[in-house]
Amino acid sequence: MSQDKTKVAQLKKEIAPFEKTDTAKSVRQMINTIVPLIALWYAAYAALSVSYWLTLALAAVAGGFLVRTFIIFHDCCHGSFFKSRRANAIVGTITGILTVVPYAQWKHTHSVHHATSGNLDKRGVGDMWVMTVEEYAAASFWRRLAYRLYRNPLVMLGLGPAYTFLIDYRFNRPGARWKERINVYLTNVSIVGLYALLCWAIGWEAFLLVQVPVFLVSGMAGVWLFYVQHNFEDSYFEHENEWSYVQAAVEGSSYYKLPKPLQWITGNIGFHHVHHLSPKVPNYYLEQAHNSTPPLQRATTIGVSESLKSLWFRLWDEDAKRFVGFREAKLKMRAAAAEVAKVGGKPMRPGLQRE
Repeated sequence: MSQDKTKVAQLKKEIAPFEKTDTAKSVRQMINTIVPLIALWYAAYAALSVSYWLTLALAAVAGGFLVRTFIIFHDCCHGSFFKSRRANAIVGTITGILTVVPYAQWKHTHSVHHATSGNLDKRGVGDMWVMTVEEYAAASFWRRLAYRLYRNPLVMLGLGPAYTFLIDYRFNRPGARWKERINVYLTNVSIVGLYALLCWAIGWEAFLLVQVPVFLVSGMAGVWLFYVQHNFEDSYFEHENEWSYVQAAVEGSSYYKLPKPLQWITGNIGFHHVHHLSPKVPNYYLEQAHNSTPPLQRATTIGVSESLKSLWFRLWDEDAKRFVGFREAKLKMRAAAAEVAKVGGKPMRPGLQRE
């Protein structure tokens, strides 16, 4: 643990110059993100009288700007977008309304995610459901089915965003403090008010024809980015006694190398390893921090074509220290069962070794 703290201190020292907020940059980012978002949304609505295909094209681009809006929200949750805590809370709440995510609640769960990412003993808050091969082998039929559905790309990128953003985020988490609860209520009321106003102004049909594709594009892109930056083949997962914060950040978070236009629209979140090591680095300094810190350049780099392979990574293999697909896991489980039968023993409980 002391060695881990030493590494953290050294890396922190190297990226400290980038752990600063530039108010002018933050304001400019708000302008070049939210203003185009509103303009594109209106253009998509105006295009309904021309061609719905044009509306869909404009809505797709607007969805990209909504992802960029979420990055602003994300930085506010980490307190890295403005120096003022109040300014972060106000802008975070407003961008949270636009992205239909409650600021205070997400701030809490995302902080837990950062503190426990890659820790096999502290899964379940602010992360995606990951089972190990051993856990899957010991699971009931129904739990296996639920997990397979959860990890199915159509569910994960289709139904998943709809459920998470439209349903799950509308309720307070158990044990939430009153300020967090009030923020959830405020966000919900504001969303209803904004959507009701738009329905009144342009009609509910036109509203849905524009907002649904905008939401789908941004929701799918957001879930995909979060998924691919932690679910790559040689990721990092360890139990509490062996877990390392530095390794979880640098080895368990990828550098998702995107084309420049996509890097810009996603607010540099592809430099996820930098962000996990130091959430205080605002999104507009992530690339500079990466380029100026040699140890961070050793993080796993994933291109767009490579990232598609991650759709087949379903279970974490603790022995091989990598993600595997269901088929490979099935072969491993069969081999283990055959070995047990060969020696005439009884099946062992997952995670235990014969003496």
